[in-house]
Amino acid sequence: MMDPELSVLLHCADWRGLMESQIQVELSERFNRQTDPALERHIEELWTERISKEPWIFNGAKFRLHSFCLTSPKHPSCSESLHVPPLNCEEEEGGLNSRKTAEGLCTRDSLHPQNHLDQRNKFASQVENASCTPAPSSSTCGCKEEGVTASPSSKTTNNKDSENLLTLRLGLTSYKDYLGTNWSCQVEELRRRGEVEFGDPQALLAQPLGVGAVLCTDDGQVVLIRRSQRVAEAGGLLDIPGGHPEPKVVCERFGEVVSEEQINVEMLRPRSEAVVSELFSSICAEIRDEVNVPLTSLGEPVLMGIALNHTSAGRPSAEFYVSCSLTSDEVRKLYWKGGAEAHESTDIVFLSKNDMLQLDRSCPLWSELCPSAKGAMLLYQTVKPDGDKY
Repeated sequence: MMDPELSVLLHCADWRGLMESQIQVELSERFNRQTDPALERHIEELWTERISKEPWIFNGAKFRLHSFCLTSPKHPSCSESLHVPPLNCEEEEGGLNSRKTAEGLCTRDSLHPQNHLDQRNKFASQVENASCTPAPSSSTCGCKEEGVTASPSSKTTNNKDSENLLTLRLGLTSYKDYLGTNWSCQVEELRRRGEVEFGDPQALLAQPLGVGAVLCTDDGQVVLIRRSQRVAEAGGLLDIPGGHPEPKVVCERFGEVVSEEQINVEMLRPRSEAVVSELFSSICAEIRDEVNVPLTSLGEPVLMGIALNHTSAGRPSAEFYVSCSLTSDEVRKLYWKGGAEAHESTDIVFLSKNDMLQLDRSCPLWSELCPSAKGAMLLYQTVKPDGDKY
């Protein structure tokens, strides 16, 4: 039986993960959240109430994941669809590897976290058959939308070349919008309205894209940190290092001094490569700030896939594998010295690679993991980005 707290939307097992050079983004206001005056008033009321209780939180711009296009090595082109069904956290006969993400599939609309296709419209049936029906032969993505391509791969499945295999379609949102939609007590009504008014239950939700990392030390230990009770979500649970890529950082790299509220899609659109760079570099920065590991000790991040957190209405998170040249003892000593975000956690825990590969819902540790950590563990078990290193 699957864990209701999470699902895996996308995994990159065919390549044992994707490198930065294999990913591109398309930025458009079409990928922003839908809204109306009543919803904006609701968001503002919730934000005012929240900051009165927690004055230390602030509203920052975030990237909103709308959809993606993944090229499969088996089916070079991608098919149009309104829905890519996420993977269950448990599958018969081989776990997640027994069921591939709909191969060569290009999602036309937004990401739906449900597993039940009977709630989708008539185009959903295309997805049910996508993994067994070869897509039309083509050298480019079958989507008609300008700027979205996913080059086919003729390499072996674990080769990391420079072809763009994954396109992420991104809009902009904010932390305030996230609290006012995904975390609103009215979220189910917002999802219902999204389905009725836009054919998409996520249309009115913020859906900020997070990042997380399975950080593996030189002696084969995976780093977990216990979240502080002061953090907004999952206080006291074990988590992986993580956070969010920041649109403001992209602007600052080009010497622009802007406030969070001034950032817009048109400002970022010409800098799509910098957005991809921020997606990858942000996870390294989170490791540095939360675990106090220097950037020089970290390997290049490998994208394993995207997991959905259903405790926050299907919020997406890009999960990475990051190797570390330090031993677990060295990482432990650095952690207790305290990093820039040491206040966000209270303890560090190490889990061997072998234990992590066997981790499932039957293990007592599973109940101590927050949803983002569960998603990352499942992706690691599926993608195996480090092969048989340990």
